Amino acid sequence: MIIRYLTLSIALFSLSFETIGATVQVAVASNFAGPMEAIAAAFEKDTGHRAAIATGATGKFYTQIQNAAPFEVLLAADDTTPTKIEAEGLAVPGSRFTYAVGKLVLWSATPGLVDEDGKILKQGGFGHLALANPKTAPYGAAAVEVLKQLGLFQTLAPKFVQGENIAQTQQFIATGNAPLGFIAKSQVLRDGELTGGSAWMVPEKLYEPIRQDAVLLVKGKGNSAAAALLDYLKTDLARRIIQSFGYGF
Repeated sequence: MIIRYLTLSIALFSLSFETIGATVQVAVASNFAGPMEAIAAAFEKDTGHRAAIATGATGKFYTQIQNAAPFEVLLAADDTTPTKIEAEGLAVPGSRFTYAVGKLVLWSATPGLVDEDGKILKQGGFGHLALANPKTAPYGAAAVEVLKQLGLFQTLAPKFVQGENIAQTQQFIATGNAPLGFIAKSQVLRDGELTGGSAWMVPEKLYEPIRQDAVLLVKGKGNSAAAALLDYLKTDLARRIIQSFGYGF
Protein backbone atom coordinates (compact mmCIF):
# COMPACT_ATOMS: atom_id res chain seq x y z
CA MET A 1 0.00 0.00 0.00
CA ILE A 2 2.80 2.41 0.92
CA ILE A 3 4.69 1.54 -2.27
CA ARG A 4 1.56 2.12 -4.37
CA TYR A 5 0.98 5.47 -2.64
CA LEU A 6 4.56 6.56 -3.28
CA THR A 7 4.34 5.48 -6.92
CA LEU A 8 1.12 7.42 -7.39
CA SER A 9 2.60 10.51 -5.71
CA ILE A 10 5.68 10.41 -7.93
CA ALA A 11 3.50 10.02 -11.04
CA LEU A 12 1.30 12.97 -10.08
CA PHE A 13 4.36 15.11 -9.28
CA SER A 14 5.89 14.23 -12.65
CA LEU A 15 2.66 15.07 -14.45
CA SER A 16 2.31 18.43 -12.70
CA PHE A 17 5.94 19.24 -13.48
CA GLU A 18 5.41 18.45 -17.15
CA THR A 19 2.34 20.66 -17.39
CA ILE A 20 4.08 23.71 -15.92
CA GLY A 21 4.74 26.06 -18.82
CA ALA A 22 8.12 27.51 -19.70
CA THR A 23 8.98 31.19 -20.09
CA VAL A 24 10.29 32.85 -23.25
CA GLN A 25 12.19 36.14 -23.24
CA VAL A 26 10.81 38.27 -26.07
CA ALA A 27 12.19 41.52 -27.51
CA VAL A 28 9.21 43.38 -28.99
CA ALA A 29 9.25 46.48 -31.18
CA SER A 30 7.53 49.35 -29.35
CA ASN A 31 4.78 49.72 -31.93
CA PHE A 32 3.65 46.15 -31.22
CA ALA A 33 3.46 46.50 -27.44
CA GLY A 34 -0.35 46.67 -27.30
CA PRO A 35 -1.07 43.67 -29.51
CA MET A 36 1.68 41.66 -27.83
CA GLU A 37 0.20 42.17 -24.37
CA ALA A 38 -3.11 40.78 -25.60
CA ILE A 39 -1.43 37.92 -27.45
CA ALA A 40 0.76 37.05 -24.45
CA ALA A 41 -2.29 36.78 -22.20
CA ALA A 42 -4.07 34.47 -24.66
CA PHE A 43 -0.83 32.52 -25.24
CA GLU A 44 -0.44 31.80 -21.53
CA LYS A 45 -4.08 30.83 -21.16
CA ASP A 46 -4.02 28.47 -24.14
CA THR A 47 -0.55 26.91 -23.76
CA GLY A 48 0.56 27.42 -20.17
CA HIS A 49 3.72 29.11 -21.40
CA ARG A 50 4.58 32.67 -20.42
CA ALA A 51 6.08 35.46 -22.55
CA ALA A 52 8.35 37.87 -20.66
CA ILE A 53 8.19 41.02 -22.81
CA ALA A 54 10.73 43.80 -23.25
CA THR A 55 9.77 46.64 -25.62
CA GLY A 56 12.04 49.09 -27.39
CA ALA A 57 13.53 50.26 -30.67
CA THR A 58 14.45 47.51 -33.11
CA GLY A 59 17.87 49.05 -33.78
CA LYS A 60 18.74 49.00 -30.10
CA PHE A 61 17.59 45.40 -29.76
CA TYR A 62 19.89 44.52 -32.66
CA THR A 63 22.88 45.95 -30.79
CA GLN A 64 21.86 44.20 -27.56
CA ILE A 65 21.46 40.85 -29.31
CA GLN A 66 24.92 41.26 -30.84
CA ASN A 67 26.18 41.79 -27.31
CA ALA A 68 24.65 38.58 -25.93
CA ALA A 69 21.39 39.94 -24.50
CA PRO A 70 19.25 37.08 -23.10
CA PHE A 71 16.43 37.42 -25.65
CA GLU A 72 15.10 34.25 -27.24
CA VAL A 73 12.62 35.68 -29.74
CA LEU A 74 12.68 38.99 -31.61
CA LEU A 75 9.55 40.65 -32.95
CA ALA A 76 11.08 43.44 -35.01
CA ALA A 77 9.55 46.55 -36.56
CA ASP A 78 11.15 45.70 -39.90
CA ASP A 79 12.33 42.75 -41.95
CA THR A 80 15.93 43.84 -42.48
CA THR A 81 17.08 43.49 -38.85
CA PRO A 82 15.94 39.85 -38.45
CA THR A 83 17.54 39.10 -41.84
CA LYS A 84 20.86 40.54 -40.65
CA ILE A 85 20.63 38.69 -37.34
CA GLU A 86 20.01 35.43 -39.17
CA ALA A 87 22.92 36.07 -41.56
CA GLU A 88 25.21 36.74 -38.59
CA GLY A 89 24.39 33.36 -37.06
CA LEU A 90 22.45 34.82 -34.12
CA ALA A 91 19.10 33.34 -35.18
CA VAL A 92 17.89 29.87 -36.11
CA PRO A 93 17.92 29.53 -39.91
CA GLY A 94 14.48 29.21 -41.47
CA SER A 95 12.61 30.52 -38.42
CA ARG A 96 12.00 34.03 -39.75
CA PHE A 97 8.56 35.11 -41.01
CA THR A 98 6.43 38.26 -41.35
CA TYR A 99 3.96 38.44 -38.46
CA ALA A 100 2.45 41.85 -39.37
CA VAL A 101 2.66 44.75 -41.82
CA GLY A 102 2.68 48.07 -40.00
CA LYS A 103 1.00 51.28 -41.06
CA LEU A 104 1.93 54.89 -40.41
CA VAL A 105 -0.32 57.66 -39.09
CA LEU A 106 0.12 61.39 -38.47
CA TRP A 107 -1.55 61.89 -35.10
CA SER A 108 -2.38 64.65 -32.64
CA ALA A 109 -3.90 64.32 -29.20
CA THR A 110 -5.95 67.42 -30.04
CA PRO A 111 -9.26 66.70 -31.79
CA GLY A 112 -9.58 68.50 -35.11
CA LEU A 113 -5.94 69.57 -35.37
CA VAL A 114 -4.90 67.02 -37.98
CA ASP A 115 -7.15 66.88 -41.04
CA GLU A 116 -7.89 63.56 -42.70
CA ASP A 117 -5.82 64.52 -45.77
CA GLY A 118 -2.70 65.65 -43.89
CA LYS A 119 -2.82 69.18 -45.32
CA ILE A 120 -1.62 70.56 -42.00
CA LEU A 121 1.92 69.50 -42.93
CA LYS A 122 1.96 72.00 -45.80
CA GLN A 123 -0.01 74.65 -43.95
CA GLY A 124 2.37 74.66 -40.99
CA GLY A 125 1.37 76.64 -37.92
CA PHE A 126 2.78 74.10 -35.47
CA GLY A 127 5.95 74.34 -33.42
CA HIS A 128 7.21 70.77 -33.39
CA LEU A 129 6.74 67.54 -35.31
CA ALA A 130 7.50 64.29 -33.48
CA LEU A 131 8.93 61.18 -35.06
CA ALA A 132 10.97 58.22 -33.89
CA ASN A 133 14.72 58.20 -34.50
CA PRO A 134 14.96 57.11 -38.15
CA LYS A 135 18.36 55.51 -37.53
CA THR A 136 17.01 52.96 -35.05
CA ALA A 137 13.21 52.92 -35.52
CA PRO A 138 11.69 51.79 -38.85
CA TYR A 139 8.59 53.93 -38.31
CA GLY A 140 10.82 56.96 -37.99
CA ALA A 141 12.52 56.03 -41.26
CA ALA A 142 9.09 55.66 -42.88
CA ALA A 143 8.11 59.14 -41.62
CA VAL A 144 11.22 60.64 -43.22
CA GLU A 145 10.38 58.82 -46.46
CA VAL A 146 6.86 60.30 -46.45
CA LEU A 147 8.11 63.84 -45.91
CA LYS A 148 10.62 63.47 -48.73
CA GLN A 149 7.91 62.12 -51.03
CA LEU A 150 5.81 65.18 -50.19
CA GLY A 151 8.76 67.54 -50.72
CA LEU A 152 8.50 68.76 -47.12
CA PHE A 153 11.54 67.22 -45.47
CA GLN A 154 13.86 70.24 -45.67
CA THR A 155 11.10 72.61 -44.58
CA LEU A 156 9.98 70.59 -41.57
CA ALA A 157 13.33 69.11 -40.42
CA PRO A 158 14.01 72.07 -38.06
CA LYS A 159 10.76 71.25 -36.26
CA PHE A 160 11.65 67.61 -35.56
CA VAL A 161 11.46 66.22 -32.05
CA GLN A 162 12.88 62.70 -32.09
CA GLY A 163 11.79 59.95 -29.75
CA GLU A 164 14.12 57.11 -28.88
CA ASN A 165 11.40 54.75 -30.09
CA ILE A 166 7.81 54.93 -31.28
CA ALA A 167 6.43 54.67 -27.72
CA GLN A 168 8.38 57.72 -26.57
CA THR A 169 7.30 59.54 -29.72
CA GLN A 170 3.66 58.96 -28.84
CA GLN A 171 4.36 60.26 -25.33
CA PHE A 172 5.74 63.49 -26.76
CA ILE A 173 2.48 64.02 -28.63
CA ALA A 174 0.15 62.84 -25.87
CA THR A 175 1.76 65.18 -23.31
CA GLY A 176 1.75 68.18 -25.65
CA ASN A 177 5.53 68.42 -26.04
CA ALA A 178 4.79 68.13 -29.75
CA PRO A 179 1.36 69.01 -31.14
CA LEU A 180 1.50 66.25 -33.75
CA GLY A 181 3.77 63.54 -35.07
CA PHE A 182 4.19 60.31 -36.96
CA ILE A 183 3.53 57.10 -35.04
CA ALA A 184 2.22 53.60 -35.69
CA LYS A 185 -1.44 53.22 -36.52
CA SER A 186 -1.61 50.44 -33.93
CA GLN A 187 -0.94 52.94 -31.15
CA VAL A 188 -4.14 54.91 -31.72
CA LEU A 189 -6.50 52.45 -33.40
CA ARG A 190 -8.71 49.80 -31.84
CA ASP A 191 -11.12 47.72 -33.91
CA GLY A 192 -10.92 50.22 -36.74
CA GLU A 193 -11.74 53.27 -34.62
CA LEU A 194 -9.46 56.11 -33.53
CA THR A 195 -9.06 56.03 -29.75
CA GLY A 196 -8.81 59.82 -29.46
CA GLY A 197 -7.41 63.00 -30.96
CA SER A 198 -7.21 63.51 -34.72
CA ALA A 199 -5.28 61.71 -37.43
CA TRP A 200 -4.27 61.36 -41.05
CA MET A 201 -3.93 57.75 -42.14
CA VAL A 202 -0.84 58.11 -44.31
CA PRO A 203 -1.36 56.52 -47.76
CA GLU A 204 0.77 53.41 -48.03
CA LYS A 205 2.00 54.48 -51.47
CA LEU A 206 4.12 57.15 -49.76
CA TYR A 207 6.41 54.70 -47.95
CA GLU A 208 7.82 51.24 -48.36
CA PRO A 209 5.74 48.51 -46.67
CA ILE A 210 6.73 48.13 -43.03
CA ARG A 211 7.04 44.36 -42.93
CA GLN A 212 7.63 43.27 -39.37
CA ASP A 213 9.44 39.96 -39.03
CA ALA A 214 9.72 37.56 -36.12
CA VAL A 215 12.69 35.27 -35.65
CA LEU A 216 13.82 32.59 -33.22
CA LEU A 217 17.15 33.64 -31.73
CA VAL A 218 19.89 31.13 -31.01
CA LYS A 219 19.40 31.55 -27.27
CA GLY A 220 15.81 30.35 -27.70
CA LYS A 221 16.71 27.17 -29.53
CA GLY A 222 15.48 24.26 -27.45
CA ASN A 223 13.04 26.37 -25.41
CA SER A 224 9.59 24.91 -26.05
CA ALA A 225 7.94 28.22 -25.10
CA ALA A 226 9.90 30.09 -27.78
CA ALA A 227 8.85 27.72 -30.54
CA ALA A 228 5.28 27.69 -29.23
CA LEU A 229 5.08 31.50 -29.27
CA LEU A 230 6.20 31.73 -32.88
CA ASP A 231 3.60 29.12 -33.83
CA TYR A 232 0.96 30.96 -31.81
CA LEU A 233 1.56 34.19 -33.75
CA LYS A 234 0.31 32.35 -36.84
CA THR A 235 -2.98 31.23 -35.28
CA ASP A 236 -6.33 32.72 -36.25
CA LEU A 237 -6.80 34.19 -32.77
CA ALA A 238 -3.44 35.98 -32.82
CA ARG A 239 -4.08 37.29 -36.32
CA ARG A 240 -7.47 38.66 -35.29
CA ILE A 241 -5.82 40.51 -32.41
CA ILE A 242 -3.14 41.88 -34.74
CA GLN A 243 -5.72 43.05 -37.28
CA SER A 244 -7.79 44.73 -34.57
CA PHE A 245 -4.84 47.09 -33.99
CA GLY A 246 -4.76 48.14 -37.65
CA TYR A 247 -2.00 45.90 -38.97
CA GLY A 248 -2.09 44.04 -42.26
CA PHE A 249 -0.42 40.82 -43.39
